[in-house]
Amino acid sequence: MRIFSLALFALATTSFASFSLAADPWVVYPGGEGPGAGKHVVLISGDDEYRSEEMLPQLGLILSQRHGFKCTVLFPIDPKSGEIVPSHQTNIPGTSALADADLLIMLTRFRNLPADQMEPILAYLHSGKPIIAIRTSTHAFNFPKDSPYAKYSWNNGDAAWSGGFGRQVFGETWISHHGHHGSESTRGVINPDMKDHPILRGVTDIWGPTDVYGVKKLPANAEVLVRGQILTGMKPDDAPVTDNRNDPMMPIIWLNKYQGENGVTTPSLCTTFGSAPDFLCEDYRRLLVNGTYYFTGLTDKIDGQANVELVGDYEPSFFGFGKFKTGTTPADYQLKK
Repeated sequence: MRIFSLALFALATTSFASFSLAADPWVVYPGGEGPGAGKHVVLISGDDEYRSEEMLPQLGLILSQRHGFKCTVLFPIDPKSGEIVPSHQTNIPGTSALADADLLIMLTRFRNLPADQMEPILAYLHSGKPIIAIRTSTHAFNFPKDSPYAKYSWNNGDAAWSGGFGRQVFGETWISHHGHHGSESTRGVINPDMKDHPILRGVTDIWGPTDVYGVKKLPANAEVLVRGQILTGMKPDDAPVTDNRNDPMMPIIWLNKYQGENGVTTPSLCTTFGSAPDFLCEDYRRLLVNGTYYFTGLTDKIDGQANVELVGDYEPSFFGFGKFKTGTTPADYQLKK
């Protein structure tokens, strides 16, 4: 009887451990062989429109399976169902993973996170470690005015932190759709003054269906890598618009440095271009992989030839509010053998 009981206990313990691991509301893609071995990248998804919950797992897979980085991908989770619900703005579990991260890649929009999830993000920011910010990360947070984190809101009007997290850390907050949303796509035009920058090695042709965002004025120390040419339609061979919106073209990819209150400088790469469909563009994937190398001390490994092929099936949903895949959980994005 005792042996039987111990066997049952062992089975129950093993089953519980397996269930707990499977039930984690995030995914971890282990690192392996490659230049990124020993480096940890945390990718935080959480936007209502551009399908970051589909794009960032694929980026994590490329970085881990093609380049050896350990990647942890976080999601906006409905705590009642455990499902990924991009419109659920108050829960992205797992930000504590940033404690040992070498790089943060984020695509969030208007999040209102609790203290236990926001504090690890701020601790990472104050550490001076780098950030790659995609699309709506210029307006990553939206806290109520009585929140202790209100200054990080995208529309903060206080002079000391005008424009919140996006403007202060990355160089700009949400301004406008400069191109017509959903009907005018974007061609990336490389800044000739920056064409030799390591992040642009092997990058020649960037196109995607998302529109160009408006940018008022970047900080003086920002370095524009790519500008956005507005096209007349939603195909890569559509002609540029002929009105003055392309004269001059808006910055869509730039480097910035944030000087924190503690005197620590946080470098960032910000791209207002970027949605799950945009990620089908090989050169955009290459730019993000190059950026990962650049910010993790691997600049000498950037040769413009890195493998950026998609891993497994990737058929992204088109952008739009309420168009996310319902009923999905982080387990659906686990690495499939």
